[in-house]
Amino acid sequence: MALRHFLTLRDLSSSELQRILARASELKRLQHEKQIFQPFVGKVLGMIFEKSSTRTRISFEAGINQFGGSAIFLSPRDTQLGRGEPIEDSARVISSMLDIVMIRTFGHEIVEQFASYSKVPVINGLTDDHHPCQLLADLQTYQEHRGSIEGKTVAWIGDGNNMCNSYIEAAHMMGFKLKIASPKGYEPKPEFLSEFAHCVEVFDNAEDAAVNADLIVTDVWASMGQEEEQKLREQAFANFQVNEKLMDIAHPDCLFMHCLPAHRGEEISEHMLDHKNSVVWDEAENRLHAQKALMEFLLNEQSK
Repeated sequence: MALRHFLTLRDLSSSELQRILARASELKRLQHEKQIFQPFVGKVLGMIFEKSSTRTRISFEAGINQFGGSAIFLSPRDTQLGRGEPIEDSARVISSMLDIVMIRTFGHEIVEQFASYSKVPVINGLTDDHHPCQLLADLQTYQEHRGSIEGKTVAWIGDGNNMCNSYIEAAHMMGFKLKIASPKGYEPKPEFLSEFAHCVEVFDNAEDAAVNADLIVTDVWASMGQEEEQKLREQAFANFQVNEKLMDIAHPDCLFMHCLPAHRGEEISEHMLDHKNSVVWDEAENRLHAQKALMEFLLNEQSK
């Protein structure tokens, strides 16, 4: 039995990542053809949400149900990891009753600690430091529209946040160049950047990062838990909006992605989601297929 977790992209090898992306597109085809595929009848996914989310809950819950299994949703009211009961105790108990666990929380150390005491695979549904599930969907979407991302240029415009960190890891694993444009003081952590200097470049303006980009990606200016910084961030990020003008600087075939929810008039212009090169709705749907491929991989690894 090989117990595997997915806390960051680097919990997979590059070849495993490629395999999961290919499988995600295959599962998507089966789903669109209305073919029933239920390899995990009787399996139960536990979803622990300390940070709420529409897409994460729907995609995981629908995914395990389509596989013939079921899901249990635990809100912050139902469980408080590390508050009232030590994380290691919660992990031992919860994992003894489930087959796989997804956690969406604040501190990355919470999922690390939970995983170290869990008897079943643990998936990071998002932490303050990483959002690897979203990267699976983004990479799948790029490959479906443009083929291999190896050797391409991706521009990340905005906050050096959890999404940005996962893009940095993806650049290293998938062999693309990542150009990050962030206002001063909002760049990714220097120690993280130094590890990936071979594939990442940082700019202090959006235009330089967008030049000849094959993919432009952004996210909200204030993530969950940063609402009190909203006004301050609006000022700092004012020149870091993704709009039609920025897309014109990029490669003519440049795709646009956003993990949603999007704030029109802030990090994107009013009509950016409907831009001819926007693949945001495919990207959102692919959360379902990519996470199904991930769950299948982890559950199959454990049964080896």
